[in-house]
Amino acid sequence: MPEEPVLLLSYINTKLRDEYSSLEELSSAEGVASAEIINKLASIDYHYDSDLNQFK
Repeated sequence: MPEEPVLLLSYINTKLRDEYSSLEELSSAEGVASAEIINKLASIDYHYDSDLNQFK
């Protein structure tokens, strides 16, 4: 999983679109706390929208 927030954004949104139905499912499968992903992407002003299942 990329460390750089912009690359992480692309990686996570692609995974959410193509493979996982929720952030919780992705987090569990990837072995990363969802809070860690949320905090890192919040640092570049992106927030998870559960209705769209993406960060925007």
